[in-house]
Amino acid sequence: MTVERPLSDRTAHICVDMQKMFMPPGPWAVSWLPATLPMVIRLVEKDPSRTVFTRFIPARRPGDGHGMWRSYFHRWQEMTLERAGTEIIELAPPLGSFVPPARTFDKPVYSPWFGGDLARAFLSEEIDTLVISGGEADMCVLATVMGAIDLGFRVVLAEDAICSTSDVAYENILKLFNERYSHHVEVGSVEEILDWWK
Repeated sequence: MTVERPLSDRTAHICVDMQKMFMPPGPWAVSWLPATLPMVIRLVEKDPSRTVFTRFIPARRPGDGHGMWRSYFHRWQEMTLERAGTEIIELAPPLGSFVPPARTFDKPVYSPWFGGDLARAFLSEEIDTLVISGGEADMCVLATVMGAIDLGFRVVLAEDAICSTSDVAYENILKLFNERYSHHVEVGSVEEILDWWK
């Protein structure tokens, strides 16, 4: 479903994990991130106070984490904070310059809804619509969208402001949301979204 009606004045923008650790080069580099960044910035500039930047926070050291996350950070030891340094969690430049009034929300897993704090914040602010951008389309963006659906938000995915390391995965995610979840997710370009977001 495309964007076919105005976004309410209770709209927020979630920018998912646009962080230094995902910028090329590096073990977790998302090659599309630099090309996607200008489109993300356009959404943030609409009203920085309406943006929440989520940040994925790796384990502090190899062996930390619960369940399968422990083995995940054993596999990716070089990306733990002890090895890579805490600067990797910072937002990709120049996104940090929007904070404040934009906010950051840290999470130890793919989904920002884990623990309920972000949902409670949005509900207390009477947010009913979420515009979603960021990376990766088939991982943390997917988890963000699915949780937002479960929580009952109107979800608008900015197709040219999300990125992935895989062209195939990106195309499959857009197909999934356009076909399988068309009742719950509207997919549109940044231009279309801004036209409806007055």
